Amino acid sequence: MVVRPLVFVAMPFGTKPDSMRITSIDFDAIYEKGIKPALTGLDVDFIRADEERTGGMIHVPMFARLLLAEVAIVDVTIDNANVFYELGVRHAAKPRSTIIVSGKNGPLPFDIANLRAIPYELENGSLTESAAAAFVKALKARVTDAIAYGATDQDSPLFQLFADFPGVPVKPEDIDPMFKERALQLEAMRDRLTTSRTLGRDAGLAAVAELAENVVSANGVQAELVMDVIFAYRALLAFDELVAFVERIPEDFRRTSVAVREQYALALNKRNQVGDRDGAIKALKALKAERSNSSSETSGLLGSVYKGQYYEALANNRQILAANYLENAIDSYREGFEADPRDYYPGINLLELLLVDGGDDALAEFKRTLPAVAFAVARLGGIKSNDYWVVATAFELAVLANDWSAAARGVPRMLGLTEDDKDKFKLMSTLDNLTAIRSRNPAGIDPAAFDEILSQLRENQTA
Repeated sequence: MVVRPLVFVAMPFGTKPDSMRITSIDFDAIYEKGIKPALTGLDVDFIRADEERTGGMIHVPMFARLLLAEVAIVDVTIDNANVFYELGVRHAAKPRSTIIVSGKNGPLPFDIANLRAIPYELENGSLTESAAAAFVKALKARVTDAIAYGATDQDSPLFQLFADFPGVPVKPEDIDPMFKERALQLEAMRDRLTTSRTLGRDAGLAAVAELAENVVSANGVQAELVMDVIFAYRALLAFDELVAFVERIPEDFRRTSVAVREQYALALNKRNQVGDRDGAIKALKALKAERSNSSSETSGLLGSVYKGQYYEALANNRQILAANYLENAIDSYREGFEADPRDYYPGINLLELLLVDGGDDALAEFKRTLPAVAFAVARLGGIKSNDYWVVATAFELAVLANDWSAAARGVPRMLGLTEDDKDKFKLMSTLDNLTAIRSRNPAGIDPAAFDEILSQLRENQTA
């Protein structure tokens, strides 16, 4: 049996702000358009690092991959702590065949500035076709050379500085022979979970359910894939299935993962069966109580639960209860935005509800907070971003500020970013949110212009 070389890819997942928080970068697209095509044509196996998918938990398999892989590709475009940690482990363990890539607009961090890196060009956070082609060509050549000549080419600064640096000697017989096969199986399962989001609801749910049975089973939890299953269910708006999946996870695992607990609360809020929102509040308050520093994500999710309760109470003509929920939602969103003013999600929701409140104090706070939220969104690209949620937030800011020319520019951008059927729920979410705000006739917003922009969104949503 011929064993093919293993390539380990360490890079961020999903869409992340760049180091200067000027725009957003889709690292999944960079992997699919740049790194994966460069490796697919070679006689190698490749695995992408996955510890971020488990809510920050570090797993033994990640270390084993860093030690075993003949080649490691490390993307240092942004200052991602996980990626730099992996680069440090690799440089301390292996003398050679670590390839650094970067789309950073400027020099690399000081400690690695002298290392040879493969650059790739980003345009508004995206890898263009021409840039992707150049990146694929350069990376393919470096990986080919690393496999062919890596035995004599040291790229670790530690091994270059210290002639007798021992590294981490690993004998083949010390490694579980099934490890590599299992790692490749996990990667294949991840690809299937990602693909399931594009299959349509029924086929997608069937595919995710089949894989979920293997991720959480009587044999234990495949921790590396838990968040992939959760994200797949969430993308399919399958909140019943998401809740059921999380509730099957052993309690000791759930307790250690902040990300799992937050997504569980989100799913309860979205499902909104009897007692779900009370359960979501309980789960989020427990998270807050366990941590000394408030999290913008946890507080923002708590605000969204109270926000849902507010509109629900209004629909049932329970005005006093609605006022209490509104106050709780505002307090939670404020806490989330103060915890991290770079996080626009609690900020935009705080602004919306301050206008809905309409009191003198609320409107004064609205005027103070608006510039901070606008700055947070503008630094990520605003209307020109390639991240739908950034564009939608910039659009909503324009609506709240009565800037209808800016709002009009946001409509085609949002439509363009939701052309795929799997993304339609994003536009629906924005429309539902704005419709709820409009129903309260918020202070200072031109009602006729608001109705017109909502009409445009509805027409295109059903087109």
